[in-house]
Amino acid sequence: MDFVISRRQLLALGASTLATAGLAACGGSGSSDAPAADGTAEGDFIQLTVNPGKLTVATGNPAWEPWVMNDDPASGEGFEAALIYALADKLGVAKEDVEWVRTEFDEACAPGDHDWDLNIQQVSINEDRAKAVDFSPAYFVPTQALIVRGDGNFAKATTCAEFDGATIAVMVGTTADEFVKAAMPGAKVEYFNNNSDAAAAVTAGQADGLVTDTPQAVYMAESAQVEGGIVVGQIPNSSDAGLGITLPLGSALTPFVTDAMNAILDDGTVQGLIDTWLKAYTSDIPVLA
Repeated sequence: MDFVISRRQLLALGASTLATAGLAACGGSGSSDAPAADGTAEGDFIQLTVNPGKLTVATGNPAWEPWVMNDDPASGEGFEAALIYALADKLGVAKEDVEWVRTEFDEACAPGDHDWDLNIQQVSINEDRAKAVDFSPAYFVPTQALIVRGDGNFAKATTCAEFDGATIAVMVGTTADEFVKAAMPGAKVEYFNNNSDAAAAVTAGQADGLVTDTPQAVYMAESAQVEGGIVVGQIPNSSDAGLGITLPLGSALTPFVTDAMNAILDDGTVQGLIDTWLKAYTSDIPVLA
């Protein structure tokens, strides 16, 4: 019998090694005494956190692949998990001093004080959110894609116009609804608390499709989050300013995080992580006309 390995299995097989190599490539490059914008020494960064000596990072509950593999951010596997450890390394924070907590999506861009320093869960940067939280520079610019049932009425759709009258599920608080309304004005948008509920609605026939970022859409279809689901296509013109890590508004950490993120963007670390974790989830997907 021939042994067949799936795209996701192949990705997972080599991802840990590649991510480790990416982290090693940027190790030791941060300056220990470079001043931040407020004049604070780089070495003082870890003393400015909500739990001094530790960097507390929030992610989703659950955290989806390929952003976080197996809902285990501490493993460093998955694009956003690996990105945090690369960023921490640039900031001079040891891996064992990174602590993970969970929040709902809305908290990632809510105003006020928080019990985390950074929050990473595919938050799109926009002006309204920037009034409530600080953002890191964008680390990835995704498109949005549409999942439908493979045995449903829309499985062979190639244009947005074919979804006139359809019900499209989106997670509340995300920007997916804006892209659906712009590209598919004849569709009805239905809101759900999370993508798990939205997927269940499509499986049950209560919604005709689900729109989320393309990497997650591919994972949800391949892992049967939507029963018999397929990614029928990307939503046209569905890129925005990109995804950013959020921090409490006016955080003393923001200048450090900005400098560190720009550094790992410039030196190719982030692109290496994109190639490792996201390429298989973003290639060869048609754009709906």
